[in-house]
Amino acid sequence: MTLATATADGIPDARVVLLRGFDERGFVFYTNYHSRKAAELAENPHAALVLLWAPLMRQIRIEGRVEKVSAEESDAYFRSRPFGHQLGALASPQSQVIADREFLEVRLRALLEQYPEEAEVPRPAHWGGYRVIAHAIEFWQGRANRLHDRLRYRLTVQGWTIERLAP
Repeated sequence: MTLATATADGIPDARVVLLRGFDERGFVFYTNYHSRKAAELAENPHAALVLLWAPLMRQIRIEGRVEKVSAEESDAYFRSRPFGHQLGALASPQSQVIADREFLEVRLRALLEQYPEEAEVPRPAHWGGYRVIAHAIEFWQGRANRLHDRLRYRLTVQGWTIERLAP
């Protein structure tokens, strides 16, 4: 999915991340808490998500506030990740400038010595999840004549309101 964030000054930024779960509480993704997206979310805890299925001419747009998931949720998800992904979370100072690729390779080799493939890799404190708690969700169905169908669910004090939007 595309995750859009903004700085406190309103400078937008967007990137593709993996949607790792959703339920009645919101939509969850994981990242390094020192990354650019994490810094932006610390300044401005609101985000937009876009999930696109181009061949089906469908997309879902989500807007909401963002909060960190619990340490227990982050631990459980971290343990479920492939071994190499776990080491990658430790090796990479995400979004930071590094001298060259060798910097990462050296860090990975050191981690492979520290954690043989059977070892349990602890979740680093700087890595975990975020949940986007939706206040608006729009379902878009494209049509060949450009008169697309758009239904927006908007959270109000009375509950969810459904609105049809013009294309």
